[in-house]
Amino acid sequence: MSVPDFAPLPDADWPQALDDLRTGFAGQLNVYRIMAHHPALLRAWTGLRTHIVQNTSLGPQRAEVVILRLAHRVGCAYEWNQHVVRGLAAGLDKGRIAALRGPLPQMPPEDATLAGAVDALVDNKQLNPAQLDDVVALVGKHGALDLMATAGMYLTLGFMLNTAPPALEPAIARKLAQQAPELAA
Repeated sequence: MSVPDFAPLPDADWPQALDDLRTGFAGQLNVYRIMAHHPALLRAWTGLRTHIVQNTSLGPQRAEVVILRLAHRVGCAYEWNQHVVRGLAAGLDKGRIAALRGPLPQMPPEDATLAGAVDALVDNKQLNPAQLDDVVALVGKHGALDLMATAGMYLTLGFMLNTAPPALEPAIARKLAQQAPELAA
């Protein structure tokens, strides 16, 4: 029995049905070059990805806290490394990022609320009423829904990336090595 090849698709093998996405976000990252093996899935993914990445009510820093904690919890080195670089660019400092690998009491209170919500979603598949109240108090109802959608989206990516781990893009690998090698997964 042969194992399917889910290596990131090079430009020469890029599906014609996704030609319009090749020069945009999808062609820039190996995660989407893997997803391009299923053009209908990648096409369907674009709307949610746009909302989560560009329009989330969490804001850039809080979104990175959620994504980094989720990447840590599912052991997804690719997403962790990608989002260390993105987290730094969004204004998170190295100590704050490093704390997202540890216990909640060692995090700033806001991060502990967000990371605790991610933990609850991973462990219990839901937020309990007290957690939901805390999240809504911090980020509002839209933010609570965006937190759950972000965790779900990155959980799905984690499944794909842990099953068919790609190399980190050279530009991201260089930035990680220059800016925060101690945080690399």
